[in-house]
Amino acid sequence: MKEGELQRGMAGKTILVLSVPAGAGHTRVAEAIRACAAEHGDATVIHLDAMAFATTRLRKVYTDFYILLIKRAPGLWRHIYRLTDQARADGLFHRLRRWIERRDSRLLVEQIAAIGPDAIVCTHFQPAEILSGLASRGELACPVWVQVTDFDLHRMWVHPHLAGYFAANDEVAYRLRSHGVPADSIHVAGIPTMPGFRQGHERAECAQALGLDPGVPTFLLMGGGAGLGGLSRVAQRLLAIPGDFQLIALAGNNAAELAALQRLAARFPGRLAPQGFSDQVERLMACADLVITKPGGSTTAECLAMGLPMIVNAPIPGQEEQNANFLLEHGAALKAVDLASLEYRIRHLLAHPELLREMGARARLLGRPYAARQVLETVLYRYERKSEEVYG
Repeated sequence: MKEGELQRGMAGKTILVLSVPAGAGHTRVAEAIRACAAEHGDATVIHLDAMAFATTRLRKVYTDFYILLIKRAPGLWRHIYRLTDQARADGLFHRLRRWIERRDSRLLVEQIAAIGPDAIVCTHFQPAEILSGLASRGELACPVWVQVTDFDLHRMWVHPHLAGYFAANDEVAYRLRSHGVPADSIHVAGIPTMPGFRQGHERAECAQALGLDPGVPTFLLMGGGAGLGGLSRVAQRLLAIPGDFQLIALAGNNAAELAALQRLAARFPGRLAPQGFSDQVERLMACADLVITKPGGSTTAECLAMGLPMIVNAPIPGQEEQNANFLLEHGAALKAVDLASLEYRIRHLLAHPELLREMGARARLLGRPYAARQVLETVLYRYERKSEEVYG
């Protein structure tokens, strides 16, 4: 089916995308799918936070408790991640968990019925599991798809009675098949990113807007320096390295760090560009030759979509460790375990610019800037095919 025919066939149809705010990545991937649909006018896409329709106790488990664990007790989270991945799907733990989730997600089920979507895409396993149960009992008419948001697969993402899965890479697809998911239900699309990450931004224009020289090697520091110390401390350590390079430091909503970075920038005129919250991270990336970041699934996909290599640090045990492993295995990233190792790697890359260029080439090979488009086209095409089968 051609794209124009696809759009005409789905005119007036509604796709519901469900996310969970367990970290920003699931939400950002859902927004990428919605933004892509709005850009192309394929169908109406509604994005809902599934936890907004859950009980307070369930919301705390999937958001507050999760965030508390990964920040305060990452070792415990690693243990929980491994145990829940290895536990039998029909075991007592998972059966009890599913019963609690069904009881605490009734408002979500009612909201879905009120919307009456033609298809649903889940960017978190929790709503997918709820909808799998509904589908098994014949209580859900529309197809449900799952977008895996990391370069890893946890067992809790895999459920029966779903239309299909979008995998981040071939390994995730292989692991889905090993869990019994039919091969023709798996699509290696990558991880969806916002449209801005595939729109060619002019480096010179973006750099000049920040007061930077587009011809000088530039590093983008993201993620608050998690695991390496405060962002301003990391920036100060890097700026002490001799050599001709520039640094962009993204402080987000951390006002104290932004103020510290601005004071530091006054000491290094023309070398440091402090940034607060930005909804145009792609323009910052367009200035950069390398990103220093935590390896979250969404952030990693955005860097790869822009063809940017990374130095990764402080991965969350489980999924982010696997994201880091994926990048390292393919030569698109290096890993820093502390400030000293970060400084060593920056010095090494400055001394060997050919290595940085090679890492960039590998990152471009891994990038899937049209992942959101592939997700939408697959969902819409499968819907159209199903309608043809039912109605002739």
